[in-house]
Amino acid sequence: MSEAFATRAARLAGVAGLLLGWRPDEYWRATPDELAAVMEAARGGEDVAGVDGEALARMMAAMPD
Repeated sequence: MSEAFATRAARLAGVAGLLLGWRPDEYWRATPDELAAVMEAARGGEDVAGVDGEALARMMAAMPD
């Protein structure tokens, strides 16, 4: 792992912990797309669409873990 990547990843982990309340294991388990989506929603991005309750229930049933 390059030093630049490690430094940036650590900084982003700190931001995720501070702004999102994520613990380190939650940050490291998240995919880059998941982290980007959450950060976009946190900053109030206009392109963020919600998920309706029915769609969320289907996803949770399909992926219970």
